[in-house]
Amino acid sequence: MRRLVRHGVVIALLAIPGALALVGPLFATSGGSRSTAFDPAAGPFGSDFAGRDVLDELLLGGAPIVITSVGATVLCYVLAVPLALTAAATRRRWLDELIMRPFDVVLAMPSLLVLILLASIAPQHDLVLIGIVVVVLAPDATRVIRAAALGPANGAAAEAMLLAGEPRWRRVGWFLGRSAMGMIVADAGVRFVGALYLVASASFLGVGVDPDRSNWGVMVEQNRDGLLLQPLATLLPACLITALAVGLNLAMDEWRLRAHREGATR
Repeated sequence: MRRLVRHGVVIALLAIPGALALVGPLFATSGGSRSTAFDPAAGPFGSDFAGRDVLDELLLGGAPIVITSVGATVLCYVLAVPLALTAAATRRRWLDELIMRPFDVVLAMPSLLVLILLASIAPQHDLVLIGIVVVVLAPDATRVIRAAALGPANGAAAEAMLLAGEPRWRRVGWFLGRSAMGMIVADAGVRFVGALYLVASASFLGVGVDPDRSNWGVMVEQNRDGLLLQPLATLLPACLITALAVGLNLAMDEWRLRAHREGATR
């Protein structure tokens, strides 16, 4: 029973913001109409600082933040996985150092500071913001995947494949990739939450995003001055961002526990 309740909570936390992000724009109906600013009676959830319907802003504001976070997470692994596997498999120490040391420099700086610095000098575009988030997230992801692949890369199976003359793509891409896949999947949830945090922070701070575009993070920043007058305009987008992050973390925890139980019973 407790497991069913837990699964139901996870599904609800993921489904509500996910559905709003995916299909919400199809149901937005305001057409640019305005009413009084911070009017609790204007529409189901009132109006925002500019008199826009909060419900319409919620329906429109999820797609930019979720799509940007997903895109940044995917591109992060597109960059991190081959670099990490190459660094773990190489017998040339200089190549390992060449790959990993620049990432250590980025890791030494606060991620939010790097985001603000790069976003403040770059054009405001979703693709640019995705690239900046990848720069911030990829170093840590590369270190995690490299650490997971180091053991198999120096094990007996890898040595046997090398002596047998197996091609590099099979030794590195296939064998090491499969060996590190559990860690990659487990890390993906953490990395997506990190991307969501950075994208939402950029939206809240007004860097790297168009302030006139509907966005949950921008909604929190723009409507916070009216928190006492019309709290839903600020609290609802904040709750949707939080629900997505918490739901994904709980889902990844469930996956890790299930994988651990299945491994223990074998």
